[in-house]
Amino acid sequence: MKKNDLILAAAIILIAAAILAFQFFSQSDGEHRVEVTVDGESFGTYDLSEDQTVEINDTNRLIIEGGEARMEWADCPDQVCVNHRAVERDGESIICLPNKVVVSVESSEANELDGVAQ
Repeated sequence: MKKNDLILAAAIILIAAAILAFQFFSQSDGEHRVEVTVDGESFGTYDLSEDQTVEINDTNRLIIEGGEARMEWADCPDQVCVNHRAVERDGESIICLPNKVVVSVESSEANELDGVAQ
């Protein structure tokens, strides 16, 4: 590799790191909600700022506390959703495939991107 190749590679890495840092730290501090859907239909929307326990059709138990949501219990055999880390940022989700449960975090602020750009 030549000197110019190393400079180009370093510049690309720095630009990528800057974009990643901007995306990570520019997350809005607005109010966030957790939307729960079961088999594609809305089950409920819950505020992340209120600590609560949500029983989802006797198949899953969602715990919301400290501004985070985590799946505490599920009757599915693989337990992937239970072992998933807690979600708190806009766009993060927990999915329980056997029970068709999707828990996703949404911001109350209007998103600047449209559906095509996402």
